[in-house]
Amino acid sequence: METGAITQYIDVAQLVLYVFWAFFAGLIYYLVRENHREGYPMDTGREDGPVVTGWPIPDPKTYKLSNGHEVQAPDFNRPDGQFHSQNTQLWGGAPIEPVGDPLLAGVGPGAWAQRANHPDRDLHGNALIVPLRTVSDHGVAHQDTDPRGLPVYGADGQVAGTVSDLWIDTAEMMFRYVEIELANGSRRVLMPINFARIKAHGLFVYALMAHQFANVPATQSAQEITLLEEEKIMGYFGAGLLYAEPSRLEPPL
Repeated sequence: METGAITQYIDVAQLVLYVFWAFFAGLIYYLVRENHREGYPMDTGREDGPVVTGWPIPDPKTYKLSNGHEVQAPDFNRPDGQFHSQNTQLWGGAPIEPVGDPLLAGVGPGAWAQRANHPDRDLHGNALIVPLRTVSDHGVAHQDTDPRGLPVYGADGQVAGTVSDLWIDTAEMMFRYVEIELANGSRRVLMPINFARIKAHGLFVYALMAHQFANVPATQSAQEITLLEEEKIMGYFGAGLLYAEPSRLEPPL
């Protein structure tokens, strides 16, 4: 029997290897469960749709936030986002299509989750995303085009409105939203800046037609935007990429 061997067939190195395998298997099990804390349990909201519960969804854990609030993840009592759809076929699991205004139906690229209806805040309690007009120590880089005052064109080439301000993420130091005053002056809406192509003579938006800007979900405050409002606005513009014009539903070829 060689030095370090416990028996003729097992030595310390082999035992260490077995312990590593057991640890690694436990690590995978733990990570898979923890990865299912957000967005679960998953419920399609349809009678014939799948409902994902049980393993690998873990038991709820309570998290204490810096603002003193407590949240549970997964939250088995969380409300689902509202959507309006119907099955395209009679069999279970069939694809769904929007009912009513497809940009507000909450399905497909326009789906949204029921996030908390309060702004994302920093450790001091200040809103992270705010209009540029409220933070005098931020601005547009001098080498970039300042879009404020420029017209906003929809995918149909018509003017939807004029850029009235930019909303900046003060933590990430980047612009998140473009504030647009509609052409008829009825209201101001927010557009995620990644949906805009900013040029010296205007902003060009492929996601929506000019008249569809009128139904962009509103915000409760002119100075802040909540997580839920962000979700709905992003879903509205995302839905436009597919539903803004009927021809977008058809294959390119």
